Amino acid sequence: MRALIQRVRSGKVSVEGQTVAEIGRGLVILLGIGHSDNEEKARILADKITTLRIFEDKEGKFNKSILDEGGAIIVVSQFTLYADARNGRRPSFTDAASPEIAAPLVEKFTELLRDRGISTQTGVFGASMLVEIINDGPVTIWLEK
Repeated sequence: MRALIQRVRSGKVSVEGQTVAEIGRGLVILLGIGHSDNEEKARILADKITTLRIFEDKEGKFNKSILDEGGAIIVVSQFTLYADARNGRRPSFTDAASPEIAAPLVEKFTELLRDRGISTQTGVFGASMLVEIINDGPVTIWLEK
């Protein structure tokens, strides 16, 4: 399971011209699911992200988590995080899980975030999405479980 986490001032996801998710200050998480991923990895990653101290305190130090900050999250499923471009010019996506495996794990991950009291929205699994991100910092963190 791979997560590209961006601290944002705002984020928005649109599908076919319709807004499906929109937040102010918080996190946009681009989430990739691999073949060996499972609910336990989703739980570990959700725990890590919700307690990750990437928001600044009054002294400007990264001492606050999304739980401390009270922001919202958008989760966007992104199989391209498993792209392998080591050979040739076209990336291979064979390391990404099939939609039958990935979709329920994305939903479980989202549910785990909500269970921690964080307002969490999602993109649309499998859809072509426009993702607007106003990165704050910029702060971008890569996590893999």
